[in-house]
Amino acid sequence: MNGVSWESVIAVLGLAVPVTAALWEFFLAGRRRLGYRVQMDTSARDSGTSTGPEARVLRRMQWDGVDLDDPSVVLLRIENVGWSPIVEEDYVARVDDPVGIRAAFPGRRVVGMVVTECSHTALRDFFEPGTPGLGATDGVITLPKVKLNRCAHYKVLAVLDRLPGTTGDDLPGPEITAGVVGGVRGGTIKKTEYYPFASRPVRWLLALLVLVSTAQSVSTFVRDDDTRAAPLDCAEGTLHLTGSTAFRPVLERAAEQYVKTCTGARIPLTDNSFKGSVPGLDALASAGEKAAPKEGQGLGDRLAFSDGPKSDGRPQLLPRPVALSLFTLVVDQDAGVRDLSLEQVRRIYAGEITNWNQVKGNDLPIQLVSRNPGSGTRTTLQEQVLDGEPLLATTANDCKSLDTKTPGRCEVGDTPTLLDTVASVPGALGHSEVGAATARADVRAVRIDGYPATLEGADEGAYPYWQTEIAYTYGEPPADSIAAGFLRYLAHEVGKDIIRAEGHRPCTELDKPLLCRPSGS
Repeated sequence: MNGVSWESVIAVLGLAVPVTAALWEFFLAGRRRLGYRVQMDTSARDSGTSTGPEARVLRRMQWDGVDLDDPSVVLLRIENVGWSPIVEEDYVARVDDPVGIRAAFPGRRVVGMVVTECSHTALRDFFEPGTPGLGATDGVITLPKVKLNRCAHYKVLAVLDRLPGTTGDDLPGPEITAGVVGGVRGGTIKKTEYYPFASRPVRWLLALLVLVSTAQSVSTFVRDDDTRAAPLDCAEGTLHLTGSTAFRPVLERAAEQYVKTCTGARIPLTDNSFKGSVPGLDALASAGEKAAPKEGQGLGDRLAFSDGPKSDGRPQLLPRPVALSLFTLVVDQDAGVRDLSLEQVRRIYAGEITNWNQVKGNDLPIQLVSRNPGSGTRTTLQEQVLDGEPLLATTANDCKSLDTKTPGRCEVGDTPTLLDTVASVPGALGHSEVGAATARADVRAVRIDGYPATLEGADEGAYPYWQTEIAYTYGEPPADSIAAGFLRYLAHEVGKDIIRAEGHRPCTELDKPLLCRPSGS
């Protein structure tokens, strides 16, 4: 090919495909786009084809005590499917017209409507009673000019009734009228579709990219394997990890992937590797004191992970924030609660609330299942949720010996044991990192003040139970040591993917990585 190698051709294609996809997404399909979906349009005639009284619920529907002749229910989703945000001035309408979108229902009248879901709580302000542009007249629903960020949406649930004299079994679907200035294809609102994978153009581009990537891989493997250098973060030797049981799933997956990539590395993990934050720091300090490295040198074969910063002292233990970790309260399924206020949580742990029926739960004594002292999860609970107050004295040395007829408290050594105990003890309340709790079907996570354990809630300062996961080294490890290599690995893409997959947020993705705190804290 006139001196042009196949590798060069493949490289050009590998660059052209993502550039084409980016141009499509950001410049053509990615301009302002207002879309809608009809997620439900069910009539009484539809339900009447089934047998049984429960299938004919729509035929018995009333509104303000008046029977509806042929009721139907419609659920609309209005969404910003473009790249750019949409503001009030973007709607194609007169300045003095507060209506941004009109939804008509030929052959039907609107009996009632409500906005049922907003992708962000701020959107609800656009739908307060009496808001100009929001209403329903005969067979038309009007919606105000709502500001929509990228991917933002809201849903409208409407109850309608067939107009007298309308014939035919099937009535036309909703007719949605709206437009945005500078939008794709004239800015007219478009009926969108849900793609469980991707739209057709994107699927074609992905298929082409897969072919190019396959060709590049084949070309690479043909080369002499000895000429390929190991990844930058690879190091040889044996690395010992200790510390947080909450962060254990991340470290186990990261260690497994690291030794597969770096064949000269070994990271042995046992049940004794993770006994809690404080025991992990103790083990690191003890190893450093025994090794007695030279002045200015650190251990290159050991790391300890802690839920939060170490206590005062031990200046030779140096911190490196790794991730923002979320924790949650968990209860057994018989407790009958899913939400507690922060004040209720504090009164429970202070012994002032002792039965779940005092917080609208079932009539069961509350059994507190806690981690042993030295656990970062427990320390974070006391410092950030209980306002520094200590836990009640234990009433049983073994959780199996709790008297479930009276309130009590016991302690366990690790997160899996805590979750097993909460699941098996009626009325139990415990605490866990989010990933481990959500993976269990036999316990329930508890919201605090209505907020679940989410990174968004922590960012907004509404959810209090979180902590910074910190990796500690004994002194400054050599740059070419396996400890330094593993820390770099956690901070790069593969390590960050593993951290995210377990429900944590990498510190490098936050505004202030060295602080590694939510923006709202």
